[in-house]
Amino acid sequence: MKGPLFYSKILLFGEYGIIKDSKGLSIPYNFFKGALKTQENDSAVAQKSNESLRRFATYLAEIDSSIVTFDIQSLQTDLDEGMYFDSSIPQGYGVGSSGALVAAIYDKYAYKKITVLENLTREKLLQLKTIFSQMESFFHGKSSGLDPLNSYLSIPILINSHDNIEATGIPTQSFDGKGAVFLLDSGIVGETAPMVNIFMENLKDKGFRKMVKDEFVKYTDACVENFLGGDIKSLFTNTKQLSKIVLNNFKPMIPEQFHGLWQQGIDSNDYYLKLCGSGGGGYILGFTENIDKARESLKDHKLEVVYQF
Repeated sequence: MKGPLFYSKILLFGEYGIIKDSKGLSIPYNFFKGALKTQENDSAVAQKSNESLRRFATYLAEIDSSIVTFDIQSLQTDLDEGMYFDSSIPQGYGVGSSGALVAAIYDKYAYKKITVLENLTREKLLQLKTIFSQMESFFHGKSSGLDPLNSYLSIPILINSHDNIEATGIPTQSFDGKGAVFLLDSGIVGETAPMVNIFMENLKDKGFRKMVKDEFVKYTDACVENFLGGDIKSLFTNTKQLSKIVLNNFKPMIPEQFHGLWQQGIDSNDYYLKLCGSGGGGYILGFTENIDKARESLKDHKLEVVYQF
């Protein structure tokens, strides 16, 4: 792929919680990537991408100009020449396929863009997040803007609260370590909007709201702090709690055939599963203190290690 590349991301912690002001931690995942291309390509995928980009261009022209403006004319010209988004990022898998596309369009066509080379103050990060939230809403109906932000900057982002985000460093990987974060392929494409709608509907219930505030947010925050602080023992204790809470309260977001596998991890302590993005399919995120044990327990499934302790 030529031209600027934009990578996928993984929200390690914070899915759904960040809607209710939990902490969150998002990291770039360089295994998947995408780039805008303008060259002859008659494939159905390229044509479909071009058509989708045309609809997106119409949407971008209508965004409030006090937030962001684009060189729509150049964008239209490039689209007329067949431009498409060439991407290896799977759609509906919770790893930010639309985020990478949004980042690529902003990078190429936004006027007065904030660049990665600037001193990225909290104000600038929030401004970018607002812009990306507006842009990505075209794909999801409602977007936090975090996926494109991560893809655009390609650095870990710590979400402290809704309006408090910062670039952060994460502990160095230990490639001979047994502990790992991995992706488990559910083999099912998930859709973000219906899952978010279920969550928002559930929030109308007082008991569910209390569980989110007192348990889900509490353990999410603890996991973020443990991970960044390198406190691996506490990280696994809290991830186990988080895995239980998700299984008990977010069942619609977990494909049915994985309910047993989820429970098996909690019972055996071989691994703990959690949602990757909004759930409903795509990838499931796993944490294990012993990757060999996890591979053995999940031998019928495809595991992709993304981080080692």
